Amino acid sequence: MVQGTVQVTHGGSSRWRRRSGEYPTLTAALAAAGDGDVLSIAPGTYRENLVLHHAVTLRGPEDGSGSVRIAPLDGVALTLRASAVVQDLYLEGQDRAAPALLVEDGSPELTDLRVSTHSAAGIEVRGPGARPLVRRCTVENPAGIGIAVLDGGGGVFEECEVVASGQTGFSVRGGGRPRLERCRIHHSTGAGISVTGEGSGLEALGCEVYEVRGAGVQIAARAAARLTDCAVHRTSADGVTLDTDAVLTLAGCDIHDIPENAVDLRSRSVLTLSRTSVRRFGRNGLSVWDPGTRVDAESCEIHDSTGDYPAVWVSDGATASLDSCRVHDVPDALFVLDRGSSVEVTDSDLSQVRNTAVSVSDGASAQLDDCRIREAATGAWFRDHGSGGTLAGCTIDAVQTGVIVTKGADPTLERCTVTSPAEAGFYVSAGGRGTFKACRVTDSSGFGFHVLDGCRTTLTRCHTERCARGGYEFAEDGPVAEECTGDGSGPRSASAAAAAAQSAPGGGFAGAQSGVRTVTAARSPVAQPSPAAPAGSVPRPAHPEPAGAAAGARAPGAVLGHLDALVGLDSVKREVRALTDMIEVGRRRQQAGLKAASVRRHLVFTGSPGTGKTTVARLYGEILASLGVLERGHLVEVSRVDLVGEHIGSTAIRTQEAFERARGGVLFIDEAYALAPEDSGRDFGREAIDTLVKLMEDHRDAVVVIVAGYTAEMDRFLTVNPGVASRFSRTIAFGDYGPGELLRIVEQQAEEHEYRLGEGTAEALLTYFTELPKGPAFGNGRTARQTFESMVERHAGRVAQLSEPSTDELTLLFPADLPTLPAPC
Repeated sequence: MVQGTVQVTHGGSSRWRRRSGEYPTLTAALAAAGDGDVLSIAPGTYRENLVLHHAVTLRGPEDGSGSVRIAPLDGVALTLRASAVVQDLYLEGQDRAAPALLVEDGSPELTDLRVSTHSAAGIEVRGPGARPLVRRCTVENPAGIGIAVLDGGGGVFEECEVVASGQTGFSVRGGGRPRLERCRIHHSTGAGISVTGEGSGLEALGCEVYEVRGAGVQIAARAAARLTDCAVHRTSADGVTLDTDAVLTLAGCDIHDIPENAVDLRSRSVLTLSRTSVRRFGRNGLSVWDPGTRVDAESCEIHDSTGDYPAVWVSDGATASLDSCRVHDVPDALFVLDRGSSVEVTDSDLSQVRNTAVSVSDGASAQLDDCRIREAATGAWFRDHGSGGTLAGCTIDAVQTGVIVTKGADPTLERCTVTSPAEAGFYVSAGGRGTFKACRVTDSSGFGFHVLDGCRTTLTRCHTERCARGGYEFAEDGPVAEECTGDGSGPRSASAAAAAAQSAPGGGFAGAQSGVRTVTAARSPVAQPSPAAPAGSVPRPAHPEPAGAAAGARAPGAVLGHLDALVGLDSVKREVRALTDMIEVGRRRQQAGLKAASVRRHLVFTGSPGTGKTTVARLYGEILASLGVLERGHLVEVSRVDLVGEHIGSTAIRTQEAFERARGGVLFIDEAYALAPEDSGRDFGREAIDTLVKLMEDHRDAVVVIVAGYTAEMDRFLTVNPGVASRFSRTIAFGDYGPGELLRIVEQQAEEHEYRLGEGTAEALLTYFTELPKGPAFGNGRTARQTFESMVERHAGRVAQLSEPSTDELTLLFPADLPTLPAPC
């Protein structure tokens, strides 16, 4: 054979058929060929538009001696209308209005084809009679769709690859129903796979969709699909999207490295997941919206969020069900909000959650049965009126607060156990309700059950053990408690025994050792604040106490003495004393019936890290409490991550929550300038600033706000909102520590830990701090403390080698114990 010829071998023996022979063109060979004939094509380029009407075999060289290119100048390169066999060809097209390869009828077998084209589609299967079997084919089409199946078409695609399509990689519409096995779709400009339209469907097994500039998989407009053992990853938009009555099943799939939502459902779509992993996503792992939309997940894992959004988001009347699932290493595990929205979670684990494991708000409900929540800031939070549900047989371990109920929410908790909470096991405030049956709290660092503000909560057969501040803390006219018990650990008020005795006749608390503490609604705990409601306004006590020093507060002189004992900070001490004197004199003038000058107590602290800003803020709060200006004087320290939410409206809620936690004390915002980045755009930090400014005005006597950060950045921060600068009375600058001051800090650390500086050590430290590079990593007082810790570590390594060290050897630090100076930055 010579280049440009086609050898036709007839598969039949009819005498009416022309005998086998060579033809100069493919068109001529096809005109002579019939069913069963084999057309062997010599290497070369054929500028022809081929149409196969017969079940022939069309193939390139068997020995791989060269390529056969079918490359017409326009139109469809190859059209199949019969069950032909096509092998080992290159197809090219240039027509933006037509596909390169079109299957219109029959069940052709296409094997080892390479379609490299600039066409409307690389391969198009059209019509109810088109059912190709496509094996090991590669499609590259930067101008349009990779593969399209439409108008009732179908077929099976095995081990095919769609690469660099200019639009959707694999598109199904108009009732098409293909099956994909072990295919790869990547580097498309549109969606990886798109299935749309009523009657359209797709089944994929062992396929991979990745490096897509769009969504990985889109199912829409009453279409349906099933993906088994598939992977979707590295998209630029959502991983999987369902819209408008779409139905999708994911079994054994892996969806990961998605910058947006891993899976997003809307408009009555239904998703069923089993044995599927969702990981490393930038927004929600599962995002479920609208009435009628539903997710059912079984034995799935959602983990390792890379953003600041809830792993599972259910809203606008949607529903979700999780059975035997794991959600971990996420900012928030499950958010359900809006009336009609609901979730059911059974036998599942929610762990390593930075904020709230389960959040229920705006009239939504959640039902959790036999679930395990651990290592979260808050186990479950029922936030507002109409929000509720049931937690039954759940365990909550190693959290800040086990369950919070606020603002009229009314959940039911049965047989739930909270272990080792840092603040409270169950916390109810701001008009929250709730029914607690046979619930337990053990080893709480705060209270077991903490119910404030006259909340009408009901407790039945509850039990507390080893709660540091007490098993039960109730406001008067608050909860109804029946058959509740405790081990009596923690502090008790003088009225505790009386309260227990009053409860006992009606089947209430068992004996005087119940650990119950009853307080008036106006009273606030003295120690660390418990979580508070995300209130739109900050409530005031029903019966304010008379002005005067907060209970348990140190005298002003004692606190100022503590301030004076701090190393350095001379200008800071003068500023604080001057402000304190103004406040004290103003208080005395009021007592004398005279006008007192208005003193704005909010402050700006500027300076480098480690210069004592947080310490001074804490002492400032204590001074104001000792003067009766603040109710408690405690410090609540927050930063941008604590105030800025992940969606519209959530930032205001978080800021209000922080403000409420600081009520009666100091709200200290470290690195406040991060709330207003220079390239902020639509950043939610501005919402936090606006909310904060309004709260400072509306509740000017409830909280003192201190913002802190680097000097230049804080100057910019004060200009972002017209009300910011006016809310702060003065700026206090914290200068860097000098070598002598750093030496004094080390000496204080040594004295506190029962060490001494040996001969020459003070001089060596002074030299060390003089030569220490003062680059960005320099931490002032923190650096001094780290230096002391390094010296202790080196000292231990030296003394551990001695068999019987003396007291001097156990306590003296020498120049040899100093760490090596770091290289200059």
